[in-house]
Amino acid sequence: MYTIYRIKADELDTDFLEALKLLFKNKEIEIAVCEAESNQEDETNYLLKSPINRERLLAAIDNVVHHRELVTVDLNQLS
Repeated sequence: MYTIYRIKADELDTDFLEALKLLFKNKEIEIAVCEAESNQEDETNYLLKSPINRERLLAAIDNVVHHRELVTVDLNQLS
């Protein structure tokens, strides 16, 4: 399972930790912390740096906007 939580640091409390413990009961977990805005900006800049990658990403965005080449996945078949 992979889950991303976006929360303000001052909103972290024992309820949040207890929810994590319940969700991932008896499992080893990994926690990485970064500033959400700066991390997203860095990833976007990195992905757009390569001209070939930039072209593919912008074409993919255009396809979504114009409802072209979309793939539908039946989540029930993924189990």
